[in-house]
Amino acid sequence: MSPNAADGVGPSDLWLIPPTAAIPHAPASATGDVALRATRVSVRFGGVQALFDVAIDVPRGSVTGLIGPNGAGKTTLFNILCGLQRPNSGQVFLDDREVTHLGPDQRARLGLARTFQRLELFWSLSAADNVRVGAESSVQWWRWSQRGRRVNASTAVGRLLERVGLPDVTAAAPVDTLTTDKARLVELARALATEPRVLLLDEPGSGLDAPESAVLADLLTELAAQGMAILLVEHDMELVMRVCDRLDVLDAGQIVASGTPDGVRADPIVREAYMGAQFPELVP
Repeated sequence: MSPNAADGVGPSDLWLIPPTAAIPHAPASATGDVALRATRVSVRFGGVQALFDVAIDVPRGSVTGLIGPNGAGKTTLFNILCGLQRPNSGQVFLDDREVTHLGPDQRARLGLARTFQRLELFWSLSAADNVRVGAESSVQWWRWSQRGRRVNASTAVGRLLERVGLPDVTAAAPVDTLTTDKARLVELARALATEPRVLLLDEPGSGLDAPESAVLADLLTELAAQGMAILLVEHDMELVMRVCDRLDVLDAGQIVASGTPDGVRADPIVREAYMGAQFPELVP
């Protein structure tokens, strides 16, 4: 959407538009096109091997789940993928470009965004201002500003907060007054405001009630249908089973199983190792 003096709409509003609208990204049919790839990634902390020879692909137009017990190395892998940490060995590729030695800001400019298991927000700012920080850091926003176009941040930010399921009253609230579940949705809205092509979500469903979880599930499905590549770490197995096209199981720093949700759920080694009865018996 192009901003104009009449409506004041912000930049492309890529993830604000209805899922049926056309967008300049890969269609959902291009699920074989890998947007983010890690190959033979190993990480050591002193004498502890946190990750060993991990390989993972995140295709466009799909939700890939990364599951495993606490301490399996999931957040460490996220830190490697987004550039917060460097691996001892292995490579990371974003759209076939090696980014192993690029920092998180450089990877963000290439279209990667993430949320955190431990919330990382500007606590003294309002929910709206937190999202505005993400919007103003996007390349598209910067281009429109440089061209002298009027960008109505309130319009774009308000629509993003609504998209993730937050009411209007939340926008003006300082995030340090919000409950954890609502703060997580603010962080998700801020990540989407950067207009990412690859989105890493670290337990976004933590603390959400059933209606909020349903909104999140619908949103992730819509984003994937629009061509986004999503990697999801989540302990809510019902949410994982409903939205993920593929699962990679990480245990003790190694990928121990990969495949469809049904295939992984039926794997006796995976169930015995750490999930047991935690897998919901969902009706297809």
